[in-house]
Amino acid sequence: MIDFPTAQKAGELLTRVRERRPRVHCLMNTVVQKFTADGITAVGGIPSMTSSPEEIEDFVLMVDALTINLGTLDEARRKVIRQAVAIANAKGKPWIIDPVHCDYSPSRLAFAREMLALGPAIVRGNQAEMSVIGDVAKALRIQTGPQDLLQDQNRAATIHNGHPWMAKVTGTGCLSGGVIAAFMAVETDPVLAAAAALTATGVSAEIAARHSRGPGTFEAAFLDALNGLSTDEIVSFARIERHEN
Repeated sequence: MIDFPTAQKAGELLTRVRERRPRVHCLMNTVVQKFTADGITAVGGIPSMTSSPEEIEDFVLMVDALTINLGTLDEARRKVIRQAVAIANAKGKPWIIDPVHCDYSPSRLAFAREMLALGPAIVRGNQAEMSVIGDVAKALRIQTGPQDLLQDQNRAATIHNGHPWMAKVTGTGCLSGGVIAAFMAVETDPVLAAAAALTATGVSAEIAARHSRGPGTFEAAFLDALNGLSTDEIVSFARIERHEN
């Protein structure tokens, strides 16, 4: 039987994340490392961020999930990403990739496709990035935007939660990738995990916007809302639309 994401399931998985406190390793755009780490911590996970070749094996071995972001990509980061993915795959640890700006650079697109061939559980990008990526084999495909569209071979869903100020704070997408990884650590079904994580961040953004004057105050309020988010708020405010493939 195939399960579809629901508000109730999202609330259940939020509780599970907070109870289990999964460890998430982030090979992350250097611009947004702190914000991403703060978001993972706020939702209930434990982040680590090192990209040291000498340390990456030890860190990936001890975490529950891995998130990879291709922002601020250079040769040293390419090497450590390859190393981390090899370890995660060998140990059966789930990972998500965000092919940031792969539509800008042929070399970055080539590297993104190299990583996709290694079997991520989830590929997450905006419309431009996902249009050049094309098919993603067995991975869950997430196209982000004013609404987030999730699609695998059998299911599709749209998360309608969120707020326009998310697009005016650098790193909200990167943060959501880290939160998705935290949910992947407690739910083996990528569709259910990602839908729950995106619902949690989207509802938190809507709550934060009520107490904000603009993007600056929104950033702090968003972390506060994510930290204080309740399962009742998810159930009350989630807008998850199911589609038939």
